[in-house]
Amino acid sequence: MKLLHIDSSILGGFSASRQLSIAIVERYRQKHPDLEVTSLDLAAEPLPHLDGESLSFLGKELTADAASNPVLVAGAKALADFKAADILVLGVPMYNFGIPSQLKAWIDRIAIAGQTFRYGANGVEGLAGGKTVVIAGARGGIYSEGTPQAVFEHQVTYIKAVLGFLGVTDIKVIEAEGLATNGGNDRPRILAEAESAIAAL
Repeated sequence: MKLLHIDSSILGGFSASRQLSIAIVERYRQKHPDLEVTSLDLAAEPLPHLDGESLSFLGKELTADAASNPVLVAGAKALADFKAADILVLGVPMYNFGIPSQLKAWIDRIAIAGQTFRYGANGVEGLAGGKTVVIAGARGGIYSEGTPQAVFEHQVTYIKAVLGFLGVTDIKVIEAEGLATNGGNDRPRILAEAESAIAAL
């Protein structure tokens, strides 16, 4: 069984989403001792944003010349690692109501027609089903459904929409929100509650 662990926070050791994603990976290691884990830190090793050259090679075999281009090789590896994963753990902080641009650059390397989805006679068909995805989300404010700020939440809803488009239906969310409210005094309690949810996975 293969697990792909992706972090995208730029906050290093202070990151709540990293803390949670690491705990999720360890939980799966406990459940599956033979688990093969591949890790990708998009803050430390960012994929450049999609450009015309990268677009022309998405999902294709790299030519000899292209295989010497580290950006194209990294993009091809991102797609291969995603397709090979049985479990995907995503550390996703909220930045300005959405996801980090580093994570969007990764999505642009895996959402590829003919590879992870296709257009058919009946519309879009996702080709990446059968995976389990656990989103480790973190945000300073409170944006959950039913709150006044919910309209600004383009973090977890966006990730779930993209994955659903690709055919992934088994999506679990561990969300730590409100980390910066009350002067940050509630942060330890919020993270503890999230880690309790992880233990129950």
